[in-house]
Amino acid sequence: MGVPISQMWTVASYVLGKKLRGVQRYPIVLMLEPLFRCNLACAGCGKIQYPSDILKQNMPVDKALAAVDECGAPIVSIPGGEPLLHPQIHEIVEGIVARKKYVYLCTNAILLEKHLHRFKPSKYLSFSVHVDGLREEHDEAVCRDGVYDVAIAGVKAAIEQGFRVTTNTTLFDNADPVRYRAFFDAMTDLGVEGMMISPGYSYEKAPDQDHFLKRETTKNIFRRLLDNPDRRWRFNQSPLFLEFLKGDWDLTCTPWGNPTYNVFGWQKPCYLLQEGYTETFQELLETTEWDNYGIQSGNSNCQDCMVHCGHEPTAVDQTFGSLRGFVRTAQLTLFGAPRRNDRTPPPPPEKTIPAPHRQPQELVQLEASSR
Repeated sequence: MGVPISQMWTVASYVLGKKLRGVQRYPIVLMLEPLFRCNLACAGCGKIQYPSDILKQNMPVDKALAAVDECGAPIVSIPGGEPLLHPQIHEIVEGIVARKKYVYLCTNAILLEKHLHRFKPSKYLSFSVHVDGLREEHDEAVCRDGVYDVAIAGVKAAIEQGFRVTTNTTLFDNADPVRYRAFFDAMTDLGVEGMMISPGYSYEKAPDQDHFLKRETTKNIFRRLLDNPDRRWRFNQSPLFLEFLKGDWDLTCTPWGNPTYNVFGWQKPCYLLQEGYTETFQELLETTEWDNYGIQSGNSNCQDCMVHCGHEPTAVDQTFGSLRGFVRTAQLTLFGAPRRNDRTPPPPPEKTIPAPHRQPQELVQLEASSR
């Protein structure tokens, strides 16, 4: 399991403390978005579709750290946009580390090697590098040739300098499980601490709306990905969540488990849906109609969603909050998932990779100006 013991202990103590105090809703990971602009224009992402005046905004350091304190989650994930474009991102990270929170700085790694000197290696800091497969798949996903090689160079440089490095990968309905198993081998050989994987979920503003996964397709793909895994593979995720992706464990959504704070405020209800904002975290908890979300709610936006931000918190809660979940997690951690020789997966779908969409020129210029 690609999660340090100290981090597991911190999360377990936090969850058990909430349980003992009878707290019903609590966050596990704060999704802190300090900006929306990016130096890539991925077809499956809608973040950079905001107006230019929004894309120019950088969250002030004091507001970012105030959100960390207000939320209280033991883990902070910093997505974007591309966080390394924020001129004070190192100060935000330093403040979070000083609070002894585990921080995952998500990056496409185009600027990682250049900016490593702004950070100090720490058990509390991990660079979570966006890699959506091997070279062909990744460059197609991010809509620009050559990005895979730059990202891998950044990963190698960070590892050599003593930083924790993980990867995060989003799969869509054209994913070839055979190729992605080879990708897991490649990342393992590279020496990353752990890999995070998640099915793609529709962003309303994303240019490509044709390849987001339906629930049964998700299970089919992840069964072929994760059945009979190589024991060397390490995933930076709960074993129960990986079982859920295969359809072998039931998880409902915990939409308040990974709350999002960005330049607009606290996002309702979760990272993936935009249904308004609140000024405070407490207001978010008290005014959101949480029963309206998750597959059990009947909400059409939730029926195919199996992504980590809603279901990983449920997996963590079950791991440390129920005997059944704890025992199953222990079994999977110690012995791995049982081999499924009785499960004959369907043949892989024919793989078609369209030519990459080219980035708008202004994004290329934005990247160049940050160098």
